[in-house]
Amino acid sequence: MRIATSPWKSSMAAAAFLVVSGTAFAQSKPDTENGRYALSPAGDGGVLRLDTKTGTVSTCTNSGTGWACYAVPDERAALDAEIGRLQAENEKLKGQLAQRDGTVAGKSEEALPKSDSLRKPEPKVAEGERKLEIPLPSDRDMDRMMSFLERAWRRLIEMANRIQKDVSGGKI
Repeated sequence: MRIATSPWKSSMAAAAFLVVSGTAFAQSKPDTENGRYALSPAGDGGVLRLDTKTGTVSTCTNSGTGWACYAVPDERAALDAEIGRLQAENEKLKGQLAQRDGTVAGKSEEALPKSDSLRKPEPKVAEGERKLEIPLPSDRDMDRMMSFLERAWRRLIEMANRIQKDVSGGKI
């Protein structure tokens, strides 16, 4: 079985289904205006109405005072409208940015200097050889690192002892 992929084919298939199923309704349902509308039962006691000329779908319900039909929102139309709005906004912002680029204060066409004062010096090269000098940590840095590792190790041992006591004591 091949499923219709285009909106036109989908509308035609839905219309054909609704026309075939719509003939079983009683006359108290919404008017079909000489075949323009095709009706199909909906789960809540109402009907779905397809306008065969425009392709719009409506839900019709009997509210006690008579039948009322409300158009089902077309998500594709809403998406197309949102895409159009975003494209227009994008073009507007591009125009504002283009105007701003020419009037930015302090902007110059001169190239920036190639040197960077915050950049670390290049490694020293001795007699054609490249030597990479890696600065070693200071004694203070080493003491801080050893202190951290010692505290972490002690915490790990304490945690293992607590778990062992809990297991042997029957808590776990």
